Amino acid sequence: MKFSWIIFFLLLINNLVAQPPAIVNHNATIYPGAYQTSQYIPLLKGKRVGLFANQTSTIGNVHLVDSLQHLGIVIAKIFAPEHGFRGTAEAGETVGSYTDKATGIHVVSLYGNKYKPNAVDLRDIDIMLFDIQDVGVRFYTFISSLQGFMESAIQYNKPLIILDRPNPNGFYIDGPVLEKDYKSFVGMQPIPVVYGMTMGEYAQMLIGEKWLDWKYIRKEDSQETLTQFLGFEQKHTNFKLTVIPCKNYTHNSKYVLPIKTSPNLPDMASVYWYPSTCFFEGTNISEGRGTEHPFCVFGHPTFPDSLVAFTPVSNEGAKEPKYKDVLCHGWNVYGTNNEVLRKLNGHLQLQYLLKAYQLYPAKDSFFSATSIGLSTNYFFNKLAGNKDLMEQLKEGKPLEEIRRSWQPKLQAFKLIRKKYLIYKDFF
Repeated sequence: MKFSWIIFFLLLINNLVAQPPAIVNHNATIYPGAYQTSQYIPLLKGKRVGLFANQTSTIGNVHLVDSLQHLGIVIAKIFAPEHGFRGTAEAGETVGSYTDKATGIHVVSLYGNKYKPNAVDLRDIDIMLFDIQDVGVRFYTFISSLQGFMESAIQYNKPLIILDRPNPNGFYIDGPVLEKDYKSFVGMQPIPVVYGMTMGEYAQMLIGEKWLDWKYIRKEDSQETLTQFLGFEQKHTNFKLTVIPCKNYTHNSKYVLPIKTSPNLPDMASVYWYPSTCFFEGTNISEGRGTEHPFCVFGHPTFPDSLVAFTPVSNEGAKEPKYKDVLCHGWNVYGTNNEVLRKLNGHLQLQYLLKAYQLYPAKDSFFSATSIGLSTNYFFNKLAGNKDLMEQLKEGKPLEEIRRSWQPKLQAFKLIRKKYLIYKDFF
């Protein structure tokens, strides 16, 4: 085993040189929780591990699965979120469970047909491990997957370790706070669009605020399991959550992702603009899927040809993008990291959404819906977390007035958030 440790650390040092873990924060390199191996490897020794991971779960250029196996850790099962274990599935695509060819480990998909591990999934698991790079936006589904993973850990009395990773949008808080009637997998809890927390911090808030769906009992569970279920308070008392923190990270950090988190967030410009321009997904406007710069390019075929021209095409991350092979006109806000950060200025920027609504010829069909009637049928409202933003846009409310309407709930959220921070805040 000593020889294996030596080989592992030689490989690790080589890969850290080849791929720095992050961009610098005040002359100190940021290291995600996965790099702090001395803090969690002893907790995994001799245990059968259920690992929630995807392509971002790395130490340098080495995937966490390979690192753990080099150290003799038994990965009994892998759990995967939206976009799959290898991160190649497009948004919303259902990925079934399968055996990963590279590792030979069974992969259970927790996106599509089910969102939580069940009793069968966890019967050969001693400890659960979570390591996913998030982007810090409420409607990016990884925090919903985290919630489901935590609820199963509590229900089946499995200790859980979260290897924390920096939040690339963790330096501000903005947007409407979700209302309970608009709860969905793209928004589970009363938090703003940009909430300024890491996964580890958010997990602590889920527990501390008792937001977990602790009464959830799966239909496929055996009667024996149902009988043994003790309820939240006792499970909460016994539940062991360990967060392995990042090194040298603060909420002032501008962390640059070394690996793209999903096919349509290929670079930091897309990551930074995503909280503002993902709202186009709830409209009949192209959000730039099928272009080189998704979420930085957006528009519609009917918009004036004086605007920027682009044509969405089929690609790996968007097989059937809106207006595939159709010439569109709109805006291109792509730029360098610093240029984009200056444009955003620590806020959601909704001016393009308002301009698009004003230009769109058929106002009644601007917002896409599963059926006309209930406000909850509109995907836009699920992204916004309320029905107010849609109405404000329809009425042509000034952006300053829209932003002011968020402030009471934002201030209340900030007080809650402060209780669960692990890292120095930005204010």
